[in-house]
Amino acid sequence: MQLLIQLRWIAVVGQVVTISLVHYGFHIALPLLPMALVLVALVATNLAYIYWSQGLHRPLSSRSVFWALLADVLALTVQLYLSGGASNPFIYLYLLQGILSAVLLRPHYTWCVVITSFVCVIGLSMFHLPLHVQFESQEGLPSMYVVGVLISFALTSILTIVFLTRIVDNMRRRDTRISDMRQRASEEEHIVRLGLLATGAAHELGTPMATMSVILGDWQHMPALMKDQDLREDLQEMQRQLLRCKSIVSGVLLSAGETRAEGTESTTFVSFVQGIVSHWQGHHTLSHFALNNRGLNDFAMLSDTALQQMICNLLDNALEASPHWVEMSMATVQQQVVLQVRDHGPGFDETVLQQLGQCHVSTKQERPGRGLGLFLVMNVARALGGRVQARNLSARDGGGALVEVHLPQSAMAI
Repeated sequence: MQLLIQLRWIAVVGQVVTISLVHYGFHIALPLLPMALVLVALVATNLAYIYWSQGLHRPLSSRSVFWALLADVLALTVQLYLSGGASNPFIYLYLLQGILSAVLLRPHYTWCVVITSFVCVIGLSMFHLPLHVQFESQEGLPSMYVVGVLISFALTSILTIVFLTRIVDNMRRRDTRISDMRQRASEEEHIVRLGLLATGAAHELGTPMATMSVILGDWQHMPALMKDQDLREDLQEMQRQLLRCKSIVSGVLLSAGETRAEGTESTTFVSFVQGIVSHWQGHHTLSHFALNNRGLNDFAMLSDTALQQMICNLLDNALEASPHWVEMSMATVQQQVVLQVRDHGPGFDETVLQQLGQCHVSTKQERPGRGLGLFLVMNVARALGGRVQARNLSARDGGGALVEVHLPQSAMAI
């Protein structure tokens, strides 16, 4: 529709120039008032379509484009009727309407435009206002008519090429977007399968862990076992590890949405990240870790398990690459939250950087489940409308790798 609106503006300007040139330049009398009324109608139609699509934000369908093309055909027919009918060389502009309809519309709409144009041409050959002009030519055809045909041919060819090129470019971008959406759907389907597998495993682990918890509780109440100091400490450690396993299983079920409503609470983004980092540090030991706030505009939000897992995945990946040095920073850039996780590891392979976030693409080739960390990070960020970038740092910057996550604040704020 935007292309048709532009084409109609071109048509209005072109008709004003042509009518003025013929009437005042070649001194060929034209009915200026009716032709001017047609131009006013074209301008009003264009303004109406602009107000409909941009002012009212109404959706545009194929039928809207069809009526727009019919309006152009009608306007061209009236102008040709007032200026010689079928003998007017600009009658070939009907071809442009037919070509545009073939590209933009469904077949039945296209045939309606073509049949309408054909009927108009037949009608113009029988009914029209004649032009009172005499031509002089030695070649058989009036020279002015030949010039008009050449101008009409050039105009039709240029407009067809220009607008078809832009239309094909629009379609190419649409096909690329559809391809990206299919790729995303395939990746999200893989995530769904992983989620179902994890949720099923969590349910199945619940029963044996409950049994072990009961047995450990019974052992801790047996005097014969509690007399042994080492055995008592081992039982207490086993109980702590079992509680941690239960917490992990509960987290899996929480991320699956089964108990999310119980765990969701109001907080701020800074507090949310600080809580995640504190919990993560409690289970990992490293020489240097820092959380830097570089001008983050704090805001209220609801705690989100998926976002928590994404941050933990980033920290876990950095820790595996650099066991002794990890830094994380957060900032606000143009209404977007920017999270950066940096390490002093060997960096990413070029293959991983080129296929960042694709499932099972990782430098940890020997480990099962490789590549799922960044894959999940990428999909969580994309679900929030953000993006993930990764790059290797030069030796002058300290070496290692930097992963940067951009998340729109509006997607997380209350």
